[in-house]
Amino acid sequence: MSETRYDVIGIGNALVDVLVEVDDAALTRAGLPKGGMSLVERADSDSLYDTLPAGVEKSGGSCGNTMAGFAALGGVGAYIGKVCDDQFGAVFRHDMTAMGVDFPTAAAPGDMGTGKCLVLVTPDAQRTMVTYLGAASNFAPDDVSVSAIQAARVLYLEGYLFDRDAAKAAFIAAANAAHAAGREVSLSLSDGFCVDRHRDAFLDLVRNHVDILFANEQEICSLYQTDDFDTALKTAKQDCKIACLTRSEKGSVILSGDDMHVVPAESVAKVVDTTGAGDQYAAGFLYGYTQGYDLAKCARIGGILAAEVISHYGARPEADVKALVATVLGA
Repeated sequence: MSETRYDVIGIGNALVDVLVEVDDAALTRAGLPKGGMSLVERADSDSLYDTLPAGVEKSGGSCGNTMAGFAALGGVGAYIGKVCDDQFGAVFRHDMTAMGVDFPTAAAPGDMGTGKCLVLVTPDAQRTMVTYLGAASNFAPDDVSVSAIQAARVLYLEGYLFDRDAAKAAFIAAANAAHAAGREVSLSLSDGFCVDRHRDAFLDLVRNHVDILFANEQEICSLYQTDDFDTALKTAKQDCKIACLTRSEKGSVILSGDDMHVVPAESVAKVVDTTGAGDQYAAGFLYGYTQGYDLAKCARIGGILAAEVISHYGARPEADVKALVATVLGA
């Protein structure tokens, strides 16, 4: 086995989030449906960006959120994602590094530009998102850092990235590299629509390359084409070593062989924004797992981080989650 430098290394869509406060008239002028999410080309993204007032620019993306939460807990993490040598690539690299997440990926050549998500926040706190995937959409096997992957206890794969054939091949190459070094592979299904588009490929990935699966109720039912959660649950436990299935206010179910742990959700005074709940659950679970905690305790840590992030706007922790976990668990 290779020398262990990281607890978790993630692979995902490397995007910069640009959070900007606007009024409703700005959405109307841009022709954007309020509260919607749009994928656009670079010209449209750049044109809209140039019309916006100053905002906050920081690293984003689902896997990026998970690695941020993981680092906030004290986990040693790394991230692989495709950015260019441009303004937004520099923002992404600096932000990840500043939070303590190693970013060993070299800047990609070409003029696609680093991907960005323009998050337009109106006075009523509605978030309208306009995303240009940029270089992230061209992630391919050559972007897989075998040495970095083999130096991590667990590889974490973001399902959102699993869209193009090159990315699918990259996921397989990364999983093979991890397993060749005696490491484990985890996957987040990310979104039911992702699963619907690539169900057969996801099934192959889960059954043949994944040890730890993260999915919510909609995603796991979509994967196995059933409306019955219990049916999906029984199938999932046959397909991977550990299945972590989240059910919003019902908590989560952890399956491992014949063992099943049903862990209640943490209480929240007020649910403000559910964005990032699954990302932070994975962060908490993987932190506990790589520290050697039992599965029920791992799920509890995941639930604590998910509860914290849905109590405010934004997809990353704002509280001292390391202290919060220690207080809740009495550690």
